[in-house]
Amino acid sequence: MTELPHTMRAVVAPKPGGPEALTLVDRPRPEPREGEVLIRVSAAGVNRPDVLQRQGYYAPMPGVTDILGLEIAGEVVARAPGATRHEEGARVLALVPGGGYAQYCLAHETNALPIPTGLTDVEAAAIPETYFTVWTNVFERGRLKAGETLLVHGGTSGIGTTAILLAKAFGAKVITTVGSDEKAAACLRLGADLAINYRNEDFVVATKLATDGHGAEVILDMVGGDYVARNHAAARIDGRIVQIAFLRGAKVELDLHPLMMKRLIHTGSTLRPRSAAEKALIADALHAKVWPLLASGRCKPVIDSVFALAEVAKAHARMESSAHVGKIVLTI
Repeated sequence: MTELPHTMRAVVAPKPGGPEALTLVDRPRPEPREGEVLIRVSAAGVNRPDVLQRQGYYAPMPGVTDILGLEIAGEVVARAPGATRHEEGARVLALVPGGGYAQYCLAHETNALPIPTGLTDVEAAAIPETYFTVWTNVFERGRLKAGETLLVHGGTSGIGTTAILLAKAFGAKVITTVGSDEKAAACLRLGADLAINYRNEDFVVATKLATDGHGAEVILDMVGGDYVARNHAAARIDGRIVQIAFLRGAKVELDLHPLMMKRLIHTGSTLRPRSAAEKALIADALHAKVWPLLASGRCKPVIDSVFALAEVAKAHARMESSAHVGKIVLTI
């Protein structure tokens, strides 16, 4: 095996701030511990939680590196004793609790998966955070079934584009909300059945019209705030609303009558704090149910833009502009 360098380049945010707070530093290369593999990173996805961490609102859990980045793709270059799931030299993608914006990153072997046939490392790096999130929230917590309607807010985000692709691949109808006619057109090209420009239309009214007055069976929401009550109004009887973020605020005043009268389930989850064992269950489900779709090209991730690691501030500025359609990826 080629001797590995003792140091690596990585991105941290020493002080909370804007994209300019991101700093490229030299750090010791990490050593894999029990159950872990060391991955030479070739690409890393950029996600909204990275922005929150940079701003000082989403600190890593105790014991987790302060290096940003939650999803990577690359080559396994070392393994801890007993880590046997991936051979050295294997191309993998991985969901990680931190450390992705670096030349080398640790991942628990059960949270790494082989890169699907036909995908580039850039495409592979765009998968873990969004596909793990959509699978566990839309299909496990939300129990979306073929023939049902999914309403997903923020249809051109990484989460949104992934939700559209996966929901359509599994036979559901998809309605999405977006902030411009151009983004609406992008969602329709991805397969959405209806794209609502929330600046011009009331998504509650439009969702009811598109579902013969019934509403959506499943709603995936990252907005929160005033959208909570409106989601309850847009949901079908026995509908499931899944909360994964709250860009408009976590605290709301709410009339619970629709929740009771419609027998709604309003649930939610976060991904990063979950244990490696919990994430492993999601990884296994994705490998069984979604990897064949990725390999066949039916739901390949949508790439908005690619930046070099040294251009990480530009990548975060792109994320914060909300102009992107799909995923933003760093190449290492």
